[in-house]
Amino acid sequence: MRSVKSFLAAGAATFISSMAFAADMPIAAPPMYAPAPPADFGGWYLRGDIGFSNQRVDRLNNVLDANNTSSVQNLSFNNAGIFGLGAGYRFNNWFRADVTGEYRGNSQFYGTDRITYLGGVGTDTYHATKNEWVVMANAYVDLGTWWCITPFVGAGIGTARVAINGFTDTSIANNGAGALPGLAFGDNVAKWNFAWAAHAGLAYKVSPAFTVELAYRYLDMGDGLTGDLKTFDGTNSVFNPTTFKHITSHDLKLGVRWNLDSPPVYAPPPLVTKG
Repeated sequence: MRSVKSFLAAGAATFISSMAFAADMPIAAPPMYAPAPPADFGGWYLRGDIGFSNQRVDRLNNVLDANNTSSVQNLSFNNAGIFGLGAGYRFNNWFRADVTGEYRGNSQFYGTDRITYLGGVGTDTYHATKNEWVVMANAYVDLGTWWCITPFVGAGIGTARVAINGFTDTSIANNGAGALPGLAFGDNVAKWNFAWAAHAGLAYKVSPAFTVELAYRYLDMGDGLTGDLKTFDGTNSVFNPTTFKHITSHDLKLGVRWNLDSPPVYAPPPLVTKG
């Protein structure tokens, strides 16, 4: 009986000493908190763009063309600078939209028109300058980001103020009785048109608040118009302004975007230890 009591006493002593040892051990620190990668955030941004244009016009139309039996036109614009500012909002990491306004600098226009008409042939040589103000509302889809580079596509609609200035038409006609030179002038005219655009490009995020873009844009600006063409002495027998039919441009632009909202800051919770 005494041996059983001794055995129970020894077991109790061992259990109590184990509990005391466990109480003296420090509590292990919880595992380090690893937050999920911060989600891409949206917000307001400002933008600026510079670039140059490569412009086209389908043809020049004039009421006097009704007298022609054939017409072969060769028309071209010089490149011109593009300067734009805008503001927009990025809704998430794949969709954003902005409103932009831009000035498109003077582009020199040169054209020729080789015509035939009843009783003769002739050549018209055209000169003018052209510039525009363009206001657009644009929407873009960002297609994913690799090594801080984001390809994107977009579209825009708006309005374009197309100004044709200093238009001249130098003509030489030959009706069998010799060459007959002529010269006509058109007054400066600015015309507002519906405009639309398609965008594609690459964006590089330099920092969370600063992005650089290299973009291509196809821009359709509608028609341009001159004033009534008059001879050097200011006379004309018929009202005949010249229409620049369907002006388009292939633009290359370098742009920057500044985010106005700070990205959210993620911090792990404090570690609690027991001394």
